[in-house]
Amino acid sequence: MIGIYFSGTGNTKYCIKRLTKQLDASADIVPLEQKNIAALIQKNDKIILGYPIQFSNIPYIVREFIKSNQILWKGKKVLCVATMGAFSGDGAGCSARLLKRYGAEILGGLHIRMPDSVCDSKLLKKSLEQNKRIVMEANRKIDSVTCQIKDGRYPKNGLHFVSHILGLFGQRFWFYTKTAGYTDKLKIHENCIGCGMCVSLCPMKNILLQNGKAVAGKRCTMCYRCVSHCPQQAITLLGNEVKEQCRLDRYI
Repeated sequence: MIGIYFSGTGNTKYCIKRLTKQLDASADIVPLEQKNIAALIQKNDKIILGYPIQFSNIPYIVREFIKSNQILWKGKKVLCVATMGAFSGDGAGCSARLLKRYGAEILGGLHIRMPDSVCDSKLLKKSLEQNKRIVMEANRKIDSVTCQIKDGRYPKNGLHFVSHILGLFGQRFWFYTKTAGYTDKLKIHENCIGCGMCVSLCPMKNILLQNGKAVAGKRCTMCYRCVSHCPQQAITLLGNEVKEQCRLDRYI
């Protein structure tokens, strides 16, 4: 077994690590951008794949990852795990349908609510205590699902037709252009001091330092790593001002 995750602010990494290690203490837990990921997929028959939901869809980097490794999925048994701030619909189903196309066997789907990771919008913002309760509830759900899986019963969150309709018309249909590809909307403001933290964190290598300032390219996958960690709060994406940086270590 292996746990593979794409995580922006740490939510998905936390959930995949907790779930996978409870199922198999010796399992590797790796980010999907790790260089030897293809070899690790080949070595493992059972895979837990986790990612955050964006507008009821999976991040474009995750879709590209599945497609670029399509020859590796045949015969693999996959549990799809989606983390979200509020609503998912068929978050797990989005990757499950794609993986099945390439020959994977879908063991199940799991949706886990975690603190919202959009830092430059007031939407879905919660207090510190509310976010701590959300994480505690996520822990309880993961622990409960672990027991079910050990008994041979996998959750089916997001895999049914009704979930597909809810995800499609809840957000994905209306906001499809936001997740149809990478975005060029990342904004780096004048208070950037050129520390380079965002450059090192970006999974897409989409940020460079030029003349002592960070400069964004056109391949942002909206993970919010840079927005959440910038010491100057100089980076935004959906909004124009950082409201609150999303750091999981505040809640656990």
